Amino acid sequence: MLKHSSGRTFYYGKGDVLVYRTYAAPLEVAAVPESPFTGNSNVIFAHNLKFAVSGDALLSSFTEGDNTLVVATDSMKNFLLRNAAEFEGSTTEGLLFFLASRFMERYPHITGIEISGDRLPFQSLDVPGPDGFVPSGLVFRHSHNDHAGAGLELVRSSSGGAGLVSGWSGLTDLQLIKVSGSSFFGFVRDEYTTLPDSYDRPLFIYLNIFWKYANPDHAMDASLGAYVAAEQVSDIAHTVFYEEKSPSIQYLIWLIGRRLLTRFPQLAEVSFESNNRTWETIVDPADSGSPGVFTEPRPPYGFQGFTVTREDLETEAPAAGGE
Repeated sequence: MLKHSSGRTFYYGKGDVLVYRTYAAPLEVAAVPESPFTGNSNVIFAHNLKFAVSGDALLSSFTEGDNTLVVATDSMKNFLLRNAAEFEGSTTEGLLFFLASRFMERYPHITGIEISGDRLPFQSLDVPGPDGFVPSGLVFRHSHNDHAGAGLELVRSSSGGAGLVSGWSGLTDLQLIKVSGSSFFGFVRDEYTTLPDSYDRPLFIYLNIFWKYANPDHAMDASLGAYVAAEQVSDIAHTVFYEEKSPSIQYLIWLIGRRLLTRFPQLAEVSFESNNRTWETIVDPADSGSPGVFTEPRPPYGFQGFTVTREDLETEAPAAGGE
């Protein structure tokens, strides 16, 4: 996080900068077998941005109260909002890089920037047309479900421009329930174990998925033909969940990661943050497809984290287990 040659970390910035840009360039991506998604009109290209800056010239604002070179966070907000109108691309990552680069051009004493953005999804609503219902290009519904996001860290390069240090793309707040076809058994049993074996259970998971490109340019410019859309990542995740009888959440995210890296060879790695929100059983179903009754689980909840790399595609999946 924006460290300097002295090893000290210091930065300041603005959060919750809501940018509702309309009519950005449409996004087009190649189809994949697990998803109907091939693009987004980007009529509403909305984001919640978080923006932080640093630079040796700003140290005195912390240690001496000298505001001479401080760009007010209100000015940052105005800069981001106004410059978003000039972005000509179609991806969140491209928008972030564009805004950070522009800021470095405007303020030469800024040498480090961290910027992240959550895509605020708006779904086009169907309206009557001559041959049935068609998507409206004017009326949209704000979705509060899973959403895309990205983050970048940039530093001023030796040539004076903005150089990318690191970046990530992601899908957060994905919530999936599979009512049958999941199990969990064979785990360690000792004097602390009260959890029974489960051979067929509803499995409710919360899932965040993050990915990194081998070539970061593919994230910035969809016209290069290798952009990975969060909508396709979501569809692949729920397709694998549907297809596989998973013996644990750990094994499930391993399978999803392998499928994503197989579908998208332009990615270097895929990481997961998951947690188990499986419902508490009140009335057991007699068998698969029979009625049951469940309620919200009591805290605390279990969680998992894992990264699948391209080297993992060269190995066979290990024996299942965990959770």
